[in-house]
Amino acid sequence: MWHLVATISAKDNLYSTALSDGLATDSEVNRISETSFQFELNEESAKDLRAMWNTRMRGIIACDNVLKELDELRKNR
Repeated sequence: MWHLVATISAKDNLYSTALSDGLATDSEVNRISETSFQFELNEESAKDLRAMWNTRMRGIIACDNVLKELDELRKNR
């Protein structure tokens, strides 16, 4: 059995909430502060763990990119 615990920290509560909400359908997310959260992965093989990790990270990266674009739009108003 392979086990991974990831802790994600964001710049503020809004970002942290958006990032954790983006994982809501894939993983159980545990809020550990206003700006950070954790999720765990448990898989039978390293290959499966890597695949699940990549899936979660792609979701976080996509959400982060959207949040950055929204910040830029707000700044340019």
